[in-house]
Parts: sequence; structure tokens; C-alpha cells
Amino acid sequence: MANKVYPKSPLFSPHYTTSRIEKFTIWMKSLVCHTNGCTVFDSNGQIVYRVENYDKKCSNEVFLMDLRGQVLFTIRRKKTLVFGKWEVYGWSSCSCNIKKEKPWFQVKRYCRIFRGDIACQITVGQKKYWIERSSSPYKAAFRVINIYGSIIAEVNQKQSSSGILLGEDVLTLKVESHTDHSFIVALVIVNGLINRKM
Repeated sequence: MANKVYPKSPLFSPHYTTSRIEKFTIWMKSLVCHTNGCTVFDSNGQIVYRVENYDKKCSNEVFLMDLRGQVLFTIRRKKTLVFGKWEVYGWSSCSCNIKKEKPWFQVKRYCRIFRGDIACQITVGQKKYWIERSSSPYKAAFRVINIYGSIIAEVNQKQSSSGILLGEDVLTLKVESHTDHSFIVALVIVNGLINRKM
């Protein structure tokens, strides 16, 4: 069995935004023996984020890390009676006791029967965002919209340059300018956990 790659000591990592649209490739697998997790590549093919779940699928707690294994966020599922809620905590050098800290943001799942295309509501302080199911025929497709209905990020099944669709576990993430990439990647992870993809 391969050795596990454990996260290093948590360090605060500033949120990352740019003044232009960014595109990422997401492989819904871990780099460690192709186990459960997620690996995110930038447009230059460099690994920028990763999650390692190893043999466990649909874990109640996962760590979003950078390439070096520094934890950026902890994503925890909260037990609720109905549809589920996830809380995302930012890490800093003093993040020893998450239970005493407020989450950076929360994701509440909605039932399709009651909310149609809206899959989840995201609450970041006083701001609200939504994960909206895409009209695309591909199961993995969704988008993140703000309170004005503007798309701030979109996920689709990745296509090769010749237009051939890659596997369902290979996605393209487009993030609009001036949007925090780490926030969007954390939402992709939560969506993967909700849909039992990792």
C-alpha cells in the first residue's frame, strides 16, 4: 500500500483572484494511486489545489490543500435532518480548534422538487450565492451565480481540442475575473461531496 501524504501544518494562504477570466482542469481523483479526492490544474498544467480522501468516499471532513500539502480549508458536513449542510473553515497558524471558529462560508443543499434548477445556497457572511444546475446534458455541469443572477463560475465536462468529451471525472472550471479561485474550488469540492463523486 502506498504511503499516505498527510497535510502539512496549516498556514494562512491569501485568497487568489485575477483581473481576467481563469480556466482550470479538475480531475475528480487523487494523485495518490488514483484514489478518492480531487486534483486541480491551472491553464499551464500546474497543480494548484488537491484533496486526498484515499480509500474513503464521501467523507464528512476533507482538507483542500495546495500543491505542497499546506491546508487551505477544512470542509465539514453538518448532520441535519433533511438535505444536508456543509461548512468551510479557513486555516491559519492558530486554527487548532475549528469548533470555536466561525466558518468562512456555508453551503445548504436544496431538494430539486422544491427549488428547480437551484441545487445549493452559499452564505458568505451577508452575501449569498447559488449553485445552479446547468441545462447542459452532462451530469457534472453546474454554475455559480450571485444575487444578481450573474454567472461567476461554470463547470462542464472537459472536451479535447478536437471536441471529444473526456471522462465524466475530468471537468473544466471557468472562473470570472475578480472572483476568488479558492472559494470556487471549495464549492466544486462541496458539490462533488454532495453528488458522491469523491
